[in-house]
Amino acid sequence: MTNLGYVRVAAAVPPVRVADCGFNSSIIIDMFAEAAKKGVEIIVFPELCVTGYTCGDLFEQSLLLESADHAIADILSKTADADTIGIIGAPLRHKGSIVNAAIVFCHGRIVGVVPKTYLPNYKEFYEKRWFISALQLRPDETIEVAGQTAPMRTDIIFDIARARFAVEICEDLWAPIPPSSRHTVNGAEIVFNLSADNECVGKHDYLLELIRQQSARCLAAYVFSSCGYGESTTDLVFGGNGIVCETGTQLAHSNRFSLDRQLTVCDIDIDKINNDRRINTTFAESRGVHADNYLFVQIDSPAPMRTDIMHPIDRTPFVPCGKALDDRCHEIFNIQTLGLARRVQHAKCQSLVVGISGGLDSTLALIIAVKTCDLLKLDRTSIIGVTMPGFGTTDRTYNNAIKLMQLLGVTIREINIAEACRQHFKDINHNPDVHDVTYENSQARERTQILMDIANQTGGIVVGTGDLSELALGWATYNGDHMSMYGVNASVPKTLVRHLVEWYAKGDTDTRDILLDILDTPISPELIPADDKGNIAQRTEDLVGPYELHDFFLYNFLRNGYSPRKIYALAKVAFADTYPSHIIYQWLSTFIRRFFNQQFKRSCLPDGPKVGLSLSPRGDWRMPSDAVAHLWLNDFDIQ
Repeated sequence: MTNLGYVRVAAAVPPVRVADCGFNSSIIIDMFAEAAKKGVEIIVFPELCVTGYTCGDLFEQSLLLESADHAIADILSKTADADTIGIIGAPLRHKGSIVNAAIVFCHGRIVGVVPKTYLPNYKEFYEKRWFISALQLRPDETIEVAGQTAPMRTDIIFDIARARFAVEICEDLWAPIPPSSRHTVNGAEIVFNLSADNECVGKHDYLLELIRQQSARCLAAYVFSSCGYGESTTDLVFGGNGIVCETGTQLAHSNRFSLDRQLTVCDIDIDKINNDRRINTTFAESRGVHADNYLFVQIDSPAPMRTDIMHPIDRTPFVPCGKALDDRCHEIFNIQTLGLARRVQHAKCQSLVVGISGGLDSTLALIIAVKTCDLLKLDRTSIIGVTMPGFGTTDRTYNNAIKLMQLLGVTIREINIAEACRQHFKDINHNPDVHDVTYENSQARERTQILMDIANQTGGIVVGTGDLSELALGWATYNGDHMSMYGVNASVPKTLVRHLVEWYAKGDTDTRDILLDILDTPISPELIPADDKGNIAQRTEDLVGPYELHDFFLYNFLRNGYSPRKIYALAKVAFADTYPSHIIYQWLSTFIRRFFNQQFKRSCLPDGPKVGLSLSPRGDWRMPSDAVAHLWLNDFDIQ
């Protein structure tokens, strides 16, 4: 397996002994070696980790500063054979002053030194007593450290070919405009922060939010390492934090208040970061406004070959867990309901016409229509639920459709389409025993015609039922169920439709039993006659593939901009216990072919509320219908 656009990082929290540089350097060397064995490409240690942060006036002692310099030389020497890049914190002598600095090194060579910009000098902090700020330095300084000369400046971006990173130190993050904001708009995809953040009640949650928000705002990864056990507890306690966030999401976190050394290792997804930046035009404009004359330092660090991925892979990216799922469902229902309510008022609708099949999508659309009428204080009888049994309709779905409409108190209309379809087959000279695409699509178009005409009869609009997953696959009949006057489910993927219906069922005892049976019914368009036992003979997932796979493909293709090669590799990990690799390959190939071939259906979609990702040609996705899929199909193989 190649790196797939990942860079492996580590946030180290070593135990320290205050003012014992020999002990501290030995721990740093050991943890560096441990990280190198794990394939870590860049490791960051806490602020002033070589001496300890809480040395106080000992920082002014020449002996401590000389010992720190020797310790740095020892670290450089004993890590020289590794390809891993290290970032350590130390007090450095410079032109009669002391700098609180981060030292970036690789293969025994210091490639750059980053001085701390903002020195806290309030409450428990008094760093200006010992250190000078980067603001007091010339922009093009060099410094002597451990017998080596290196550039010392804040505007350095380190380039390892597959990613660029920059460094800030502790308080820098807490400034109104952190240096990392400048670093990222000038090209850094990862920011490392060496910190000595102490613990106070409530402060940790604020810190986590600060890091998460900065990574989101900068469309970057943020790797934070803070002092832990061993620092002086005269007035403060340092709990130790190793935190990794990526574009607003926390990926990893160490254990606080541990007596042991900790190494928080995680892979950063550079592909995702760059895809987000390409899409976000505000980021590009910010780059133009805040472009600075940065020094770019090239580091020769070979990319390791790995067989594992140390990055969270969400098997159901559209469906969160626990309370987050409840919150997501509540929010989506509100978005769908408010969108439909606005359309109803604008169009002065006298009715809402919904085709009810007894399946998941039409069930969700009907629930949204009911909630909309309740919100607008309209009688639910203004909803006209139309069930249209055909050649493939089973007793189970028919009965569920009727029962659900009865329980929800909507107007029910039943129109059997069989005779009309037979007449149509006769008119176009089609053999009804040939169950081909004409046989199937004729039924879908007949149903849509009925819904449209009823809407005209009753001064209403047709509420569409098709979902995001079906739109991605083109699993809809053009000018059939593909069309409506407002598609409330157009931005909701199939895996989430199921959870939305289930969530609603939990809170509605009247409809719960019938909704649970609908949830248990196989997904089917029911366009082919039932089997000898009256069961559904046509199962959608047998024909186009499992929706849990397709939603995984869709999210990573559309939201993250991943290549099929990367999607395939991630899917093999995420679904290792469910699908063999050749099955994943088969359905990913199907997804790519259908996604490209069926764009013409998405180019003329009805309006619908965006709840997350969208394939609307007026919103998130503009693609020519004639685009070919060869490049994407040739990108991955079944190795």
